[in-house]
Amino acid sequence: MDSTGVPAVDVFLIWGGALTLAAAVGALAWKAVRGALRLGGKIEQFIDDWNGEPERPGVPARLGVMERVGGIEDRMAGIENRVARVEEQMNPNHGSSLRDAVDLANRRLSQLCPAEADCDPPPAPSAP
Repeated sequence: MDSTGVPAVDVFLIWGGALTLAAAVGALAWKAVRGALRLGGKIEQFIDDWNGEPERPGVPARLGVMERVGGIEDRMAGIENRVARVEEQMNPNHGSSLRDAVDLANRRLSQLCPAEADCDPPPAPSAP
């Protein structure tokens, strides 16, 4: 390294470079620590949300993910039961289903009106 010829200036430049380097390393370390603290806070929030929060004065309890999933499963079981009851009505079962009632109504209608050509057409709507 070349010197300036003035020993005081050389020492000043060396110490200035060292301080600049130390400040840069400190700034990078600070950014890394700050990022790690922020990440730790977000991880803590996630874990709190996952596990839920107990009730405390003025704040209601929050359910965790597993309790919420259990509630969803319970509601799905109720919906599945309702769908099964509707599906029962869509299949004939010798007289007590909705499908049996529709089939009976169709048979009676076909007896009243055996062919569409024999039936009178419905009246045309009147103009307003």
